[in-house]
Amino acid sequence: MIKIKSREEIELMRESALIVSKTLGEVAKAIKPGVSTLELDKIAETFIRDHGAEPGFLGLYDFPNTLCMSPNEQIVHGIPNKDPLREGDIISVDCGALKNGFYGDHAYTFAVGEIDPETEKLLKVTKESLYMGIRQFRVGNRVGDVGHAIQQYTESHGYGVVRELVGHGIGREMHEDPEMPNYGRRGKGKKFVEGMVVAIEPMINLGTHRIKQFPDGWTIKTADMKPSAHFEHDVAIVDGKPELLSTFKYVYQALGIVSDEEDEFRAGS
Repeated sequence: MIKIKSREEIELMRESALIVSKTLGEVAKAIKPGVSTLELDKIAETFIRDHGAEPGFLGLYDFPNTLCMSPNEQIVHGIPNKDPLREGDIISVDCGALKNGFYGDHAYTFAVGEIDPETEKLLKVTKESLYMGIRQFRVGNRVGDVGHAIQQYTESHGYGVVRELVGHGIGREMHEDPEMPNYGRRGKGKKFVEGMVVAIEPMINLGTHRIKQFPDGWTIKTADMKPSAHFEHDVAIVDGKPELLSTFKYVYQALGIVSDEEDEFRAGS
């Protein structure tokens, strides 16, 4: 069942989402060759707790850490470890936080130093597809409209769209209805209404869409060992149209990036 949020609840969810956004900004400052994903995980846990929230992933379904850290061919749910990041790696960082009884859930794929042009394009196209999906999240549209927009754009570049892992509704639970696939047909699926809040998160592979799971029971990687990218925003329908609750602003501040990509999804735009 889809749980509709009031304006007051959406504002509480914005607080949770922004904690995650700021956490990703802190992690962005520390990403460099030689740092381990376990070190980054500690930075995130400390920041979340210091800002009056709890790590949303730690202990959720028995996950052992604050961040899902998925380098290179890993798609999602990678477990932080002591292995150092290397120049030319990419690392997908997925983070959750719980505050005021509501979850935030937000992800960004980072380059570690200089990366090859083919992988850099994958990151660019995947992030662009996220906003194409978000534009379809408005009153009267349906789940398939979001998935179709993401799928059409990424597959036009020859990329593989992961089928087994999807976005989701979010609120007092990390995962609520509806499921939000990154593929689909226009006009199909549940209809969007005012007050819905979802996490839209394209997971796009440079090669095949097929996946494999590590023996740890968590980590998902590409079947052909080619890189995968993952970007995620929390989005509410306010006054009939999509409004971002999360932001990449703090990541961009850390990385020295200037962008207006989120402007159309802000209140009053």
